[in-house]
Amino acid sequence: MGGVSGVVFDLGNVLIDWQPALAIAAGVGAVEAQRFLEADDFDFMEWNHLQDSGRRWADGVAEVRRTHPHWAAHADAYLEHFPASLSKVPGTTQVVRELHEAGIPLIGLTNWSDELYYPHAAPHFEVLRMLDDVVVSGEVKAAKPDPRAYEIVAERSGLPLDRLVFVDDKQLNVDAAVALGMDGIVFTDATALRAELRSRGLPV
Repeated sequence: MGGVSGVVFDLGNVLIDWQPALAIAAGVGAVEAQRFLEADDFDFMEWNHLQDSGRRWADGVAEVRRTHPHWAAHADAYLEHFPASLSKVPGTTQVVRELHEAGIPLIGLTNWSDELYYPHAAPHFEVLRMLDDVVVSGEVKAAKPDPRAYEIVAERSGLPLDRLVFVDDKQLNVDAAVALGMDGIVFTDATALRAELRSRGLPV
């Protein structure tokens, strides 16, 4: 894969560990957090994805109050304690640092509400400052695996999709990138990522 010129990184569970249970538990306790995330009558990930796609959090929480009032306190807890859900993924900051120091173009592509990303992630994680740009789905109103999200990355990077390798922890999102002509890596851990990038001739 000698044609790779730049690397596109998902953020959640690639560069920044995201554990929503920790935020919810901070407000309602660990048992209730697990009940909420495993509920048969409410899909937390789908609900969260709507905010990642641009819906305002006030509207998302209001919907829970209206349709699932028994989960309202849990939704409130997630939003109120959101920073508790975030930590560093071991090893990936060093991989990004090596690429950054070598002058490789680096772009973030994240499904993340702009209302939560800018105050709670952007200022607090060193790895984000080593990226040339971050495409935040809530801001651009396009969330992976929507093809538009990847096209925006190409526009921002100034590189065609077939010159970019995309790293994400979800197979679905990697498959969508590959379908558009990008190279793709499913992230498992920093050691495997380093090997995958090195096999593509990147300096890590």
